[in-house]
Amino acid sequence: MVTDGIYYAVALGAAGAGLGGWLHPASGVPFLALAGFCLYFFRDPEREIPEGPVAVSPADGKVVEIRPAEAGRQRISIFLNVFDVHVNRTPIGGRITNVQYSPGKFRVASLEAASAENEQNTLVVEDGRSRVEFKQIAGLVARRIVCYKKIGDQVRTGDRVGLIKFGSRMDVTLGPEWALEVSRGQRVRAGSSILARRRE
Repeated sequence: MVTDGIYYAVALGAAGAGLGGWLHPASGVPFLALAGFCLYFFRDPEREIPEGPVAVSPADGKVVEIRPAEAGRQRISIFLNVFDVHVNRTPIGGRITNVQYSPGKFRVASLEAASAENEQNTLVVEDGRSRVEFKQIAGLVARRIVCYKKIGDQVRTGDRVGLIKFGSRMDVTLGPEWALEVSRGQRVRAGSSILARRRE
């Protein structure tokens, strides 16, 4: 459980209980329902991280786009709805070499325009053989991107790096040394679903 979820749930639960006691028990039900949803939304389950030269999904969600990027790279876009786990993980292990936040719009995260125009936080991790870029992208409802990592941090494949509050998008860009193992429309899970394998 992400700590933020507990804070939201306690505040909403207290508001619901107070309103229900002051006015009518039914008046507090919406707040109690929201408190329960926050506990559900901010869940943070453990994941079994696959071994080997693989790049794992940084987010739970649906692959909505796979398209070529510059220099023979490929970009995979994952859409997270409000019912997905929103804790983000690093696709590969290595050293964080860049963290860059960019303000922007709050378009629907499932749209292609969100990749370029929405508020986002870009991380780059390098392991000596590969350079993987992945972006936390805010959506229509999301208004807060959280990143736990900074430049110079060492991470292992599947380590938690942050979260995006409520509906959002995650883009991952892999170099030509990676052979993709996912397809458009596929559901993936952060840390456990393999996006690609490195060519030997």
